[in-house]
Amino acid sequence: MSQMKRIFLVGLMVMAGSAVNGLELDYYLPVGTEYDSRIPTPRDFFGFQIGERHLRHDQLVDYLEMVATLSERVSVEEYARSYEDRPLLLLTVTAEENHREIDAIKEQHRALCDPERSAEMAIGDMPAVVWMGYSIHGNEASGSNAVPLVVYHLAAALDPEVEDMLRRMVILVDPSFNPDGLSRFTQWVNMHRGQRAIPDPHHREHVEVWPGGRTNHYWFDLNRDWLLVQHPESRGRIEKFHEWKPNVLTDHHEMGSDQTFFFQPGIPTRNNPLTPERTFELTARIASFHAERLDEIGSLYYSRESFDDFYAGKGSTYPDLNGSVGILFEQASTRGFVKESVHGDFDFPFAVRNQVTASFSTLEAAHTLRPELLAHQRDFYVSALEEAQREKTKAYVFGSPDDPARTFHFLELLRAHQIDVRELARDLEIGDQEFKREWAYIVPVRQPQYRLLTALFETRTSFQDSLFYDVSTWTMPLAFGLPHAELRSLPRSRTMGAPVERPEFPQGRLIGGDRPYAYLFEWKGYYAPRALNRLLREEVKAKVATRPFQAETEEGKKEFDYGTIMVPMGIQEKPADIDSLMGLIVAEDGMEVFALRSGLSADGIDLGSPRFAMLKKPEVLMVVGDGVSSYDAGEVWHLLDQRYDMDLSMVEGEQLGRVDLERYTAVVMVEGGYGGISGSGKRGLKRWLEGGGTLVAMGRGAKWAVEDSLVAGKFKKAEDDSVRVRRAYADLARDRGARVIGGAIFEAHLDRTHPLGYGYRDTTISVFRRGTIFAELAESPYAVPLQYAEEPLLSGYVSQKNEEALAGSAAISVGSAGRGRVITIMDRVNFRAFWYGTNKLFANALFFGAIIDGRSTRSGDAEE
Repeated sequence: MSQMKRIFLVGLMVMAGSAVNGLELDYYLPVGTEYDSRIPTPRDFFGFQIGERHLRHDQLVDYLEMVATLSERVSVEEYARSYEDRPLLLLTVTAEENHREIDAIKEQHRALCDPERSAEMAIGDMPAVVWMGYSIHGNEASGSNAVPLVVYHLAAALDPEVEDMLRRMVILVDPSFNPDGLSRFTQWVNMHRGQRAIPDPHHREHVEVWPGGRTNHYWFDLNRDWLLVQHPESRGRIEKFHEWKPNVLTDHHEMGSDQTFFFQPGIPTRNNPLTPERTFELTARIASFHAERLDEIGSLYYSRESFDDFYAGKGSTYPDLNGSVGILFEQASTRGFVKESVHGDFDFPFAVRNQVTASFSTLEAAHTLRPELLAHQRDFYVSALEEAQREKTKAYVFGSPDDPARTFHFLELLRAHQIDVRELARDLEIGDQEFKREWAYIVPVRQPQYRLLTALFETRTSFQDSLFYDVSTWTMPLAFGLPHAELRSLPRSRTMGAPVERPEFPQGRLIGGDRPYAYLFEWKGYYAPRALNRLLREEVKAKVATRPFQAETEEGKKEFDYGTIMVPMGIQEKPADIDSLMGLIVAEDGMEVFALRSGLSADGIDLGSPRFAMLKKPEVLMVVGDGVSSYDAGEVWHLLDQRYDMDLSMVEGEQLGRVDLERYTAVVMVEGGYGGISGSGKRGLKRWLEGGGTLVAMGRGAKWAVEDSLVAGKFKKAEDDSVRVRRAYADLARDRGARVIGGAIFEAHLDRTHPLGYGYRDTTISVFRRGTIFAELAESPYAVPLQYAEEPLLSGYVSQKNEEALAGSAAISVGSAGRGRVITIMDRVNFRAFWYGTNKLFANALFFGAIIDGRSTRSGDAEE
């Protein structure tokens, strides 16, 4: 909106005044405060009071930009764009004189986090920085709807206390962590709002259709992405976080309607052990300010139950491992305007008022505790170096010669968190692993980000508590599937080379000359599926090697592994286009492409061998809708759309019976329930399978495929205790939670000769699992390409009974249905977009499922 247009609209709205009846401003803001008349109230601007309707994201943006135009206390910047091209804003609210020195204040805070510079710094007059963030779950809208009230008060209040606070603080307001989810939810609520508000919880206003507004565009929970930084919203936010180094960060959420209001410290036994005790002491001090203000307005609340600070990737925990104090707020949700609850009907304005109150109590606490918060930030990094000095592990080394792209993405993640990474200056041998300086990197433990890097690299199998709000582990080298090792001492000769500042995506190579007999590239690269899809999309004929071979290249003889892709030029219809496609594969996919002169191999199969299988372009349908996990479905959608540049059709389960499945080569059914699929849908799916389709079924989707007789299979449960003993009623929730696999990492053994194992160089890989569905081994000895180890736990929490049930069970199985294949996957191979190490298993199911020999799935045939 232009400045002239904005001022014109403001003039019209001010003239309209408070013509709209409803709530008064003093319901939310301190009574008796005088405000600058130049700055319109939210009701002046929107034409209704906050809480009377749900704000759209564009309305929120327009109001905040208008305030920034009119107030010397406020500036606004855009730090990212969502997938749906909505702006993510960050407002800087402070005294006018601080705005003039804003770059110097930022530099002060960065210096305070550098032990080499902070020792001599005087913090007495340094402003504290508070970041207030709202509604990372889009359907928890009371947070974002509170923002105009908070900003209006800070920008317009003519109050000595506010003015003093702004002189001593810089307040960063992040009004909508998740604009796409907020927009999806707001549209739903407003479109079902009638003249009279309906509190009935079954009313459509309160019950969103699948997938709801909680998540971002690709259905990811952005409150799990602070550490993973896989999405543009998070990447932009983390960059700004480290630009500012805030002392306090608030994270405003909603929870179940029968709850009250929660603020941290949370459950003390489930705190992250890497977080200093001083962080929790300050959290408790700040909590007293929330309690006092909520007491004044009579709101019920609690603070030491339900929620924890363990997973480092949440908005309230990530700051704790970065010298800040993260504060989680959870407000009972109305979802719509008014809703029934055990406390009686309560309305949206009430929810908004609690969020406003907690925002102001946070600022009051930060203002009062400013010297202690600044000292804590300085001491956090000083003590990090002291703890690192005592650490047995001195450095971590990692890297892959086979897949530089995965290494690149891991480097991106580390540098996003300001972790010092160095090039490896000399080759290292650690145990049976060899790390070459050309492709490996080293992370020194003794650095200011010691605690965060430890959270990323460590494996942990013992815990104070067995119940977790989120996952119990997230070890990044295992997630990325990268060779890695710990160094217990640094060699005397120079090991650490130049620091890595901005990693560059690896460039591939074209090896060979013009007019080749065939082009070849191996399947080991992370973006090999994207490369192959480029070719198949352009109707290029491509084959895959089901046996290894050795061929003569311009660089000498080379071993080509299982899964090597071959493009034979003699059978192509458009050979001139293929050269440019290979150039894209080299430049954009980071692949090594070999141009061979002859089809005669030096050893193993020749290029014309029947052991090369012809491939078809995957045409993929994913079943979505009620009962299906939107998280798991979003992981597939994001992988295919954003990473592999592949088409994906998404069809509601209840519509499956009306779809002509013959146009698809693969159907994906992720974790979830599929009771909505009609009888005709099941029959159509079975006919399609028997005709040669590939069904990829995951988690409970796999169980559904077995129970509905699409494929043979058996599942087992963890053995229950044979001896019954009394337990305290109060232990019920804890005992039930301890029997759940909420998220842990396990070791599994891979058959690299199987099409589903193509592209892997190791027979042992790390997989991420949630849930307690355990698949028994298939009757055929060739039908389980991935099997859990006998002692599978690598990191995280699992009960003894669950680990015993998991040991030796099937992680991936392949069954037959006529000429079709059913691939059942028990793990989260695409988990939260950061589990790069197992994405290839899923890609293999789509590209190579149809070439799996049916005899391998039938025990009798395979042994004949």
